[in-house]
Amino acid sequence: MDYTIRKIKETEYKVLEDFIYEAIFIPEGVEPPPKEIIYQPDLQVYIKDFGKEKDDICFVAEVDNKIVGAVWVRDMQDYGHIEDGVPSFAISLYKEYRNYGIGTKLMETMLTELKNRGYKKTSLAVQKANYAVRMYKAVGFEIIGQNEEEYIMVCRL
Repeated sequence: MDYTIRKIKETEYKVLEDFIYEAIFIPEGVEPPPKEIIYQPDLQVYIKDFGKEKDDICFVAEVDNKIVGAVWVRDMQDYGHIEDGVPSFAISLYKEYRNYGIGTKLMETMLTELKNRGYKKTSLAVQKANYAVRMYKAVGFEIIGQNEEEYIMVCRL
């Protein structure tokens, strides 16, 4: 599949609402939550006022001039927060664009950007049952903690 990875444009920030919803892991056979769930404070932390802080960085994947995926980071008090000054990851793709290597390329692009900006590490939280755990490990993340449902992972840059 032909795709392009590029920095998001300021006029496109609204698309992060779609991708924060797509990032919610829904186990097989479980009814997806209503889209309005993205307005809850624990999800708004990922997207509210995106682009206003220096640590707000986003890349998108485009296929045929359509944004099909996004990876973004910000220094936020989210599920994957480990310490101030360490940006947390969010990534998602529309379902029909998964398993083509696009997510891996988005992750690698962001990790390179963070390293070039002088960051020493980055973090994320992922549900233990999420197939993406394998991808995160493959690009350099390691599990540093866990709770009942999630792993906390860090990538040292």
